[in-house]
Amino acid sequence: MHARTMGYKVVFTDHSLYGFADAGSIHMNKVLQFTLADIDQAICVSHTSKENTVLRSGISPEKVFMVPNAVDTAMFTPSPERLSCDEIVIVVISRLVYRKGADLLVEVIPEVCRLFPKVRFIIGGDGPKRVRLEEMREKFSLQDRVEMLGAVPHAQVRSVLISGHIFLNSSLTEAFCIAILEAASCGLLTVSTRVGGVPEVLPDDMIVLAEPAPEDMVRAVRKAIDMLPGINPQVMHLQMKKLYSWDDVAKRTEIVYDRAVQSLTTNLLDRLPQYLTCGVWAGKLFCLVMIINYLLWCLLEFLQPAEGIEEVPDIGPLQARLDSRDDL
Repeated sequence: MHARTMGYKVVFTDHSLYGFADAGSIHMNKVLQFTLADIDQAICVSHTSKENTVLRSGISPEKVFMVPNAVDTAMFTPSPERLSCDEIVIVVISRLVYRKGADLLVEVIPEVCRLFPKVRFIIGGDGPKRVRLEEMREKFSLQDRVEMLGAVPHAQVRSVLISGHIFLNSSLTEAFCIAILEAASCGLLTVSTRVGGVPEVLPDDMIVLAEPAPEDMVRAVRKAIDMLPGINPQVMHLQMKKLYSWDDVAKRTEIVYDRAVQSLTTNLLDRLPQYLTCGVWAGKLFCLVMIINYLLWCLLEFLQPAEGIEEVPDIGPLQARLDSRDDL
């Protein structure tokens, strides 16, 4: 809002999914509609996220680009030695909260342990639902088969991942799950709930999807265990290097920024009609807020003119600076 008032081009990046039914989501969606009424471009991390953002905010789909996240494949590499399948290790790394499906894990883990005596779980992460997992472990006497690591620093995530065969994601809502990319880059077969943008993340031979229900999650784990003999972690890692690259993400993001820069510059009078479309009463309220914001900016500009504030100098393209350094 302040950026548009000051004449800057605005690009909004959304990597969350919100609902439409509960009171909190309804209010947040109205605020989002107001916030995005005047932006130049938007970026979403999946097609599902794009659809969600367009429906919630009412902005034109032509302004919204899908640019996925990526993974540093140089950091997340498979174990040099292939793990034995005599004991199958299922890894969970997640915040232990309701939204991440911690309650689902409480029901799935005991059943998987009952059906597959050679399966062991490693759970990394912390949160308010950790108590429920601890209670489940005590109730079913699974202390020797369910290892609770607590919070895992990002620098140590790879060392946890490469100790397992299968990565289990039980999220109830997810726009794009980077943890799945990290696990696949380390050569783990993924079992995940079919929610949000997750089905878009990996090809079918690298992930087994299930509905967010205990019985279907157990079925998916069974299928993943049957698929393990045909999984080659090194081949999976090479696939991930081709599929996801931060260089590609940067290039696609730059295209969005270029389009934003090329968009028309508008003044306050041109922008106000866009806020009026936000609702019969809300539109008028939003227009009043923008007018007050504009007058506040004018007052601040009078008290401390922009000409008196030093700007960061343009240091030019990175490559040109690198070339000049090499010449020296």
